Amino acid sequence: MSALEKWYAYAKSHDTKALWDLLAPDAVFESPVVHTPQRGREITFKYLDSALKVLGGDGFRYIGEWKSANGAVLEFEREIDGIRINGIDMISWNDDGQITHFKVMIRPLKAINLLHQLMGAQLQK
Repeated sequence: MSALEKWYAYAKSHDTKALWDLLAPDAVFESPVVHTPQRGREITFKYLDSALKVLGGDGFRYIGEWKSANGAVLEFEREIDGIRINGIDMISWNDDGQITHFKVMIRPLKAINLLHQLMGAQLQK
């Protein structure tokens, strides 16, 4: 199974062990609301697990995919509280099939503000 297939499987299953195993020890996460890259498996895991808890419910779906040899851009959408969230996940992985870099971009501004609030609450749990 490719890294991308493993990501899709995790997004459906919410299996936290699968996510942990999918992340490289030196993984980097870039958030649309945090100014600096978050470095390391632990913090990347925390952000991605929290994001799936916030976004990954009913109505979340990937609507586009662009791939290269060691990366992909996945466009997604979800509606929460009447706000349509549109975004992309930019994912890079190493030759071992582990995610090394994960960047999220979100639009429109209302969606960013909503996710900032929801993610903040989720990360404090």
